[in-house]
Amino acid sequence: MVSRLATDNKVVGTRQVKRALAGGKAEVVYIAEDADRKITQEIIQLCNEKQVEIVYVESMKKLGEFCKIEVSAASAALLK
Repeated sequence: MVSRLATDNKVVGTRQVKRALAGGKAEVVYIAEDADRKITQEIIQLCNEKQVEIVYVESMKKLGEFCKIEVSAASAALLK
């Protein structure tokens, strides 16, 4: 499922993921396990409210690599 981040329509970053969740556009949300809980807590809560699947990724660095970006990422979402 993580491989879809390289090819499918997605958003990367906390603000964009929150926006996608609020607008009902997120299909699956990816969260880095080493991301600061203060940053990811609201995303986790929104996912639970909207019944969106959460997939945890080993690290922010790995999540950035999966998204084909050159920086680390705390969260990303595949769009519907």
